[in-house]
Amino acid sequence: MSSYAWECTAGKELTWNILSLFTTSGMLFLEVSLIAFLLQGNYASGLEALTRTFAVSALIVGLDILLKAIYMFGLGIPLFIDSNEQQHHMKWSLWVVHRLVLTAVYGFILFMYHSKWRERLPARPAFYKYIVIMFTLNALALFACGLTVNGTDFGFWLYSTTIVCYHTFYLPLLYVTFLADFFQEDDLHLENVYYSEMKDAGFFDADWE
Repeated sequence: MSSYAWECTAGKELTWNILSLFTTSGMLFLEVSLIAFLLQGNYASGLEALTRTFAVSALIVGLDILLKAIYMFGLGIPLFIDSNEQQHHMKWSLWVVHRLVLTAVYGFILFMYHSKWRERLPARPAFYKYIVIMFTLNALALFACGLTVNGTDFGFWLYSTTIVCYHTFYLPLLYVTFLADFFQEDDLHLENVYYSEMKDAGFFDADWE
């Protein structure tokens, strides 16, 4: 429990709850935005797709924040503090539902990749790998929450491990999946431009006679 020493310090509970709420909501906003944008495929223009994506994401994340705020500040259930287990069952039941929804969404997208709707999704393998990773992570977290609801200590350890992995590797995963190729293509384009300019200037001309 040493990793929770700071948030369990007297007088820090409110600060920790607010910080954790907005941090997790920000991460969820990124997830929902990616899913909402991805599922639109090529059937919307750039501005239209972004507008629809942010509207859907704001609605879902707003409801998520409201529900968690009711649990924490209305019912007094410590969602992000693990030193108080008086509301153990209700707390972990909420996380079970939360992870069940995310697992179902990623599972549905995996199903789409193997169905007639595959053409609506990006054809690049990196997108498929991203969905597989997120489905696996959320399925593990769901399994861990189920174990914890039943009072299994291993479930709490497994859930904590998935949370640490999520917060540590999610942003690098986004970069590798969605941005790395873009920057590589941009660098390659610049190299081609420099090569063309040097060739036009005669730097590669040679007298073979």
